[in-house]
Amino acid sequence: MELTLLGTGAPAGLPRPDCPCAACATALGDDARAATALLVDGALLLDLTPGAAFAAARAGRSLGGVRQVLLSHPHDGPAVEVPAGVPQPGRVPDGRELALLTGHRVRAVAMDSPGTGYAVTGPDGQRLLYLPPGGAPAGLEEGSFGMYDMVVADVVGRPDALAKLRAVGAVGPTTDVVAVHLNHDVPPGAELRRRLAAAGARAVPDGVTLVVGAYEDVPDVPRRTLVLGGARSGKSVEAERRLEAFPDVLYVATGGSRSGDTEWAARVAAHRERRPGSWRTAETCDLVPLLAEDGAPLLIDCLSLWLTDAMDAAGAWDDAVWADGGERALRERVRELTEAVRATRRSVVAVSNEVGSGIVPATASGRRYRDELGRLNAAFAAECEQVVLVVAGQAMVLRG
Repeated sequence: MELTLLGTGAPAGLPRPDCPCAACATALGDDARAATALLVDGALLLDLTPGAAFAAARAGRSLGGVRQVLLSHPHDGPAVEVPAGVPQPGRVPDGRELALLTGHRVRAVAMDSPGTGYAVTGPDGQRLLYLPPGGAPAGLEEGSFGMYDMVVADVVGRPDALAKLRAVGAVGPTTDVVAVHLNHDVPPGAELRRRLAAAGARAVPDGVTLVVGAYEDVPDVPRRTLVLGGARSGKSVEAERRLEAFPDVLYVATGGSRSGDTEWAARVAAHRERRPGSWRTAETCDLVPLLAEDGAPLLIDCLSLWLTDAMDAAGAWDDAVWADGGERALRERVRELTEAVRATRRSVVAVSNEVGSGIVPATASGRRYRDELGRLNAAFAAECEQVVLVVAGQAMVLRG
C-alpha cells in the first residue's frame, strides 16, 4: 500500500497567510506545507483540500483513479471545489466500515474532538491509521485496535494521542509514525525534526510517497537522556515534552513537599498542571531501586535536588565530616546511581541544573556543591545516549 502526502500542514497551511511569526517566516522550501491530504494507492483520498489536483500532479500522481473521498474534520472557509471526475467527499459514521472495489477496507474511528479518524487496511493486509488535526481516538481498550504499520497524526498538537495508542498496543516499536497537520507552533527544520524524533515520529515534505510497512525510517528514541539547563531555562518543559507521547510515565520528584514553603508549593503545582493526567508521581530520592525495576519510563526532576539530599546524608556541609569519610560516602552514592543508570532497561529522562558557568559561590559549602554537581552531571551524562542543554527555552543537543 502506497501513501502520497499531498499536504502535511495544518488546515490553514504553513506558512499561515499574513502571519508574521518567526516559524512562518522560515517555513520555506520543503518546510512550506499545504493542508494535509492523503492519497492511498491512487484510489482513496483522505481530506480534499484546495489545490489537491495540482499537488497530486506535482507528486507525479493523478486523482483520476480516486474512487472514494473521505473527510476527517470540518473544513472552515469557502467550499473546496471538487475536481472533475472525483467523487463527492463524505464522512463515515463512527464505527462503520467501507469496502472499496479496489480491495481496501476503511473503518471510521471515533475521536475525542470533532472529526473522524480512518483505519485503512490495504489489499495485502497493511494497516494505516489517519487521525484529524487536534484529535485522539476515543474509548480505547487494550487489544481493540491491533498494531498499525503506519500512523499519520497530529503528533505535535496531540502527543497524548500517540501515548494512548502505545498504551493499547496500536503503536509499537516498528510502527512508522508520520507527523502531519503541522502548524507554526514549532520552528520548522531541525527543531521540528528533533522534537518528533524524541517522540518516535518523523515529518516528510509535501508530495512524498511512502510505502506502508517499510520501517527503515522509524526514529530510534534515546533510552537515557540528560537535560541540563539553568534556572527557568525551560529544562523541565523540555524533559516533559520528551515523554508526553508515551504512556504510564512515572514522574520522580526529588524535592519533596517542603511543608510550609508556599513558594515551593506553587512551583510544584505548576509542574503538576503541565503533566498529563495519566502520569504517576513518586516523591523520593531513592532512585537506584526504581532504575533496577522494569516498568514505564521515568522522568527524574531533578538530579540537583537528589545531590542536596545525598550531601545532607553524607554530612558534606561540615568540613571535618567531609574530610573524615563524608566525601567517600558521597562518591559511593554517585557511583551506585550511575551504575544503575548504565544497567537500567527503562527509558529515563533526567533533569539537572548547569551551575558552573555563573558567579563563583561565596561560601566553601556553596563551592563544594557546585563542584559536586558538575561531577555528578558529567558522570550521569557519560551513561546517556543523549545529552541536551537548554538555554532560553532552546534545546541544544550535546550528544546523540
